[in-house]
Amino acid sequence: MILTVTPNPAVDHTLQLEDDLVSDTVARTDTARLDPGGKGINVSKYLVELDVETVATGYVGDFLGQFLQTELATRGIPNDFVEISGSTRLNTTILTPQSEYKINQNGPIIDQSDAERIIETIRHHTPEMIVIAGSLPSGIDPEMIDRIADAGPWETVIDVGGDVLRDLKARYTLCKPNRRELEAATGRDVDSLDDAIAAVRRLRENGFERVVASLGKDGAIMATPDAILHTPALDVEVVDTVGAGDALLSGVLTERQSGGSDEAALRTGVAVASRVISISGTSVPTFDNPVAGVEELPVTAY
Repeated sequence: MILTVTPNPAVDHTLQLEDDLVSDTVARTDTARLDPGGKGINVSKYLVELDVETVATGYVGDFLGQFLQTELATRGIPNDFVEISGSTRLNTTILTPQSEYKINQNGPIIDQSDAERIIETIRHHTPEMIVIAGSLPSGIDPEMIDRIADAGPWETVIDVGGDVLRDLKARYTLCKPNRRELEAATGRDVDSLDDAIAAVRRLRENGFERVVASLGKDGAIMATPDAILHTPALDVEVVDTVGAGDALLSGVLTERQSGGSDEAALRTGVAVASRVISISGTSVPTFDNPVAGVEELPVTAY
């Protein structure tokens, strides 16, 4: 079983306006939606659709936290969150005909006792693997992430900001930076595939058994103990890139969970991400078995 930890989940509030925003004018809309959000939660969403056993956890509080838990249960996403006295954050996106506005809250403050409770929750579910993903709320730092990784026999996968990756000390099974996070973690510019190869090789030497980097239109690469693998992106119409990195990670972990090779894991990850970016919105698409397009993807070893 793969358990995901989202330290700083959110309720995503999306508003669609027919006209552009104007100062000192009331804007009205009938088009709005609320969705449970957070990178670890997204990974669990995709794992459920890929028929992989998963449980989502993290810190939630107040009425927004209750909504998030109820909504996940309604959507068939098993979850067991640690409830805190603070409030789950609300992230608002306003879409107008010409612009997109994002207002993200920082999130609650997590005290030491709450921080420790997440380890108890993970141990209760005895996962083979945990995924820690997303931004960190105040009170959770890289040292605490290392403690979670070292607190049990599980494998730990990490998908956090590059500055956090740089400060981690424990051993990790896999990390999944994007291009920007790869730059922040290594202090290197990543403008080309050669740059990315050099950066993931350097990051793997810092305590990550494998590094999977999402490179957008350039596909994805994986640094393993034996080689650097590259798979190009599938030729699909890009409709919406939201969740692409989480989908890539979900596909990689699904294949690894079933005993597949690194090459197969990278192919599956790119194929799952390609399916996600071909549809609009935050809904989770259905996936073929095998994932459509996976057999088309070549893998080059460096």
